[in-house]
Formats: sequence, C-alpha cells, structure tokens
Amino acid sequence: MIPPQFDYHAPGGLDEALGLLGELDDAKVMSGGQSLLPMLKLRLAGPANIIDIGRIPGLDTIEERDGCLRIGALVTETQLEESAAVAERYPILLDTARVIADPLVRNRATVCGNIAHGDPANDHPATMLALRAHVVATGPNGERTIDIDDFFHGLFMTALGEDEILTELRIPVPPAGSGGAYVKLERKVGDYAVAGAAVQLTLDDDGKVTKAGVGLTNLGFAPIRATAAEETLLGADFVPAGGLRGAIEKIRDAITSAPDADEVIAAAAQAAADMTEPVEDRRGSVEYKRNMARVLTARAIRKALARAGAGG
Repeated sequence: MIPPQFDYHAPGGLDEALGLLGELDDAKVMSGGQSLLPMLKLRLAGPANIIDIGRIPGLDTIEERDGCLRIGALVTETQLEESAAVAERYPILLDTARVIADPLVRNRATVCGNIAHGDPANDHPATMLALRAHVVATGPNGERTIDIDDFFHGLFMTALGEDEILTELRIPVPPAGSGGAYVKLERKVGDYAVAGAAVQLTLDDDGKVTKAGVGLTNLGFAPIRATAAEETLLGADFVPAGGLRGAIEKIRDAITSAPDADEVIAAAAQAAADMTEPVEDRRGSVEYKRNMARVLTARAIRKALARAGAGG
C-alpha cells in the first residue's frame, strides 16, 4: 500500500529536532524507519509530520563509559553485531540482533528505535528488561533517565513524552561471572516472534545466582519482565558439572532434598509462563504460546548459565 501524505523534516541537529517536535502538530520521530514505514504503508499510522533524526551527528556511537554500555539513538543492529565489546561481554545483545528480520533491515534498523516503538513483538524490549537497562530521553528541559521497568506502558505506549526523543540506552556493565542469552521461536527467518525469552544471570564463585533478569517477547500487550522467574532463580546453586566438587554437591543435595539444577530451571520456566497473557492468532493458540514461553525460558536459562561458567 501507499503511505498517507505527510510532511518530511530532516533536522541537522538535536536542538533543531526538538524544536520541530515542539512546533509541529501530529509529529512522529523516525530513526531507521524499519518499524514506522511498514505501519504507514498499512495505514496503521498516519502522522502529519515525520522528523527524521538520521542525519544528526553524534547519535551513532556505541561505547563503554562510566560503568555502562551506551548505545546511541542511531546505532543500527548491524553495528551491534559488529561491536567487539558486545561480542565479548554482552552475548545476549548479539543473540537478539542476529534474529531481527534480515541483513537488509538490520543495516537500517536502530536499537533505540526498536525500544521507542513500544511493540511487545519487538525483540530488544525483553533483552533490555533482562539487562536492567536505562532509557535516556531528551526534551526541551534536557535529559532524563527512565528505568526500563517504567518505560513500557502498553501496546505501542511508552513513557516518552510527546516532546522527547530517545537519545541513548545505557546498560550496566555485567560483573564477572555473568552470562545471558536470548532465544526466539519464529515461523520463518525474519518473522516476528511467536514467543521469545531473554535471561541474564550473575553467579558468585560458588555458583550461586546473585542477579537474575528474565524478559519475555510477544506474550502480552507489553513486554514482560518475569519477576517470579527471577525470584525462583535468585539464590539457586548451579555448581560446575563434573569433578569432585560436583559429586559432593550432588550428594549434599540428595541428603538435604534440595532441588537440583533441572528442578530449579523447570520451576523458573513455569513461573515465567504463568506470567504471560498471550493472544491467539495465526502464530498459535494461547496454550501453545504459553507452553513455548516455558520451553524457551528454560533454554535461555541453560544457555545463560553455560556462558556464566556453570554446568547448569
């Protein structure tokens, strides 16, 4: 289909973009356009004005600074895939970027745009929930930082003000002993998720979970942080498999009737599934999607544990 008529604006600086956003009626900000343009073609959106921030300098950087990985508003999925820091310390982000659409889309699509769109079917929201990210929104009064838990309000609804632009994502640098994973089920390569699960874990030297983050994709009207699953994982003991220590721990668990790793993972995965509110559509029934939430969460937990150095 052909998009409805709109006026196109390409500001050369952030101040100019914010000025236009404040002056123009019915304006929509566009970064990569890979979510907005399809909605225009389907007539699901029809803003009178589009403000393209793609030419604004300084918004396309990705770097670790002040204890955070900082992802600028114009950083593309391809840049995320090619970042050495992401590959080394944030494998969950690499998992996520690689399953978004196809290379042509990823060359244009931006990470921040994926978040700002507020679509629960997008992949990055679950990952950012698991990573405890922070959103930087810039408006006429300067910057404000929004906790990711407070950002998603519903279907295509976020905490961004009408006069604000999402300019950066900040992800705390994970401590030693951390590992994360994103697992997605899709009907075909590049499709939206039937369901998806993001898990980020931190283990201490004894293999005990000290931090846990679990996010779910396309399983409700907003991205879901599965707090019940996180609580199940916190304090759980995932000692390295094999060796004398592993054998001793297994004997101890048998004597004390403590749940083993498989039981903890199963309980956490079920807790995540119980928090979902999927809708039946061509991708599956409510029951099927809820069961996939359980299966995918268990797989993501095991992958995250392996990356954190536990036997799991």
